[in-house]
Amino acid sequence: MLKGRLKLTPIDALTELTWQAQALAEKAGGRRIAIGLAGGPGVGKSTLAAELVAALNVTAPGSAALVPMDGFHMKHAKLEAMGQTDFKGAPHTFEGAAFVEFLGRLKTATGPVSGPGYSRKIEDTVEDAFSVAPEVTVLVVEGNYLLLGDLPWAEVKPLLDFSAFIAVPRDMVRARLMKRHGEEGLFSEERNRAHIERNDLPNYDLVMREQDRADVIIDLDVEA
Repeated sequence: MLKGRLKLTPIDALTELTWQAQALAEKAGGRRIAIGLAGGPGVGKSTLAAELVAALNVTAPGSAALVPMDGFHMKHAKLEAMGQTDFKGAPHTFEGAAFVEFLGRLKTATGPVSGPGYSRKIEDTVEDAFSVAPEVTVLVVEGNYLLLGDLPWAEVKPLLDFSAFIAVPRDMVRARLMKRHGEEGLFSEERNRAHIERNDLPNYDLVMREQDRADVIIDLDVEA
């Protein structure tokens, strides 16, 4: 099993995680397993998770499905009512208990289960954004807060058969998030910069403090 701290290129990280997931799935003997990819905003975990699902489905079509935590953002209207829109993306702005319940249900489901997603185009959640078919044996779970030690997030890790923490340097995260928010085109550059400094980077710092809870920490060797 992968463990400790590794510095890997994205391609090598994908190769190692694919091998790890396949080995665990074979050992599980048909029982559905969950592989968690955690890390701060902008580190590339969403891309890596999607690529991992695709790689697993090449060798065993229909065996893997992506389960994003982002679908459990609180509705934007709810955050407005709470006065918390400036902190959207922080742990307390998610329906954490609902995510834990959903993941637990997915682990034992024998029929199809649909789940919510998050649209950056509308900055809100979307119902029935994905579906997990009965034949899926590997859930690739992706999100910032899978390894937090505070409730309700602490109840996620026991549901994961393996967890990897994905890390890139803080300055790179800042640059990536400025580029991402700029491409979305929803807000001004000034607003985007303020949101990153007030919210995204503190969230990055928070999850970095919990990285040792992962089975393996992967420092992605990337240039940008």
